[in-house]
Amino acid sequence: MLSDACNAQPPHVRMGALAWKLCIGCGCKISDRFLLFALDGYWHCHCLKCSCCQAQLAEIGSSCFTKRGLILCKSDYIRLFSQSGACRACSKSIPANEMVMRAQGNVFHVKCFVCSICHNQLVPGDRFHYTNGKLYCERDRPTASAYRNDHLDSLGEHNISEQKSFFC
Repeated sequence: MLSDACNAQPPHVRMGALAWKLCIGCGCKISDRFLLFALDGYWHCHCLKCSCCQAQLAEIGSSCFTKRGLILCKSDYIRLFSQSGACRACSKSIPANEMVMRAQGNVFHVKCFVCSICHNQLVPGDRFHYTNGKLYCERDRPTASAYRNDHLDSLGEHNISEQKSFFC
């Protein structure tokens, strides 16, 4: 979307030692003190706007989102494209704009992402194990033999002689 309101020049116009950039929003030369670089191009601060609410993205944050040809602020991106769901641990709804933790396709509230044994909070960067729908910290992770015993108990088979099981 180029405007005829300025004299369009090649993308980098040399004037002495200064190279001018052209705004990909309006097509005009950027001679402002500040410019933005987003979506593989340079923008005037007033040209980079949310396609939905028309907010100038430089004024409301340091990030922008793009999907399906739209340039969006965080709020509109979440409103249009995020999916809310239910927490695997508490089954309560998770708003689309809330931070979440994920394990094997399941979504959790941050506060619900805890070890099933010691109830310590698991945070990004922690090693954890997700087995049979339960979270375990590294220290409390079930061993293969404990898993086998729990599994056999649930089947009601208590007198099976030694079996070898391998789990990933």
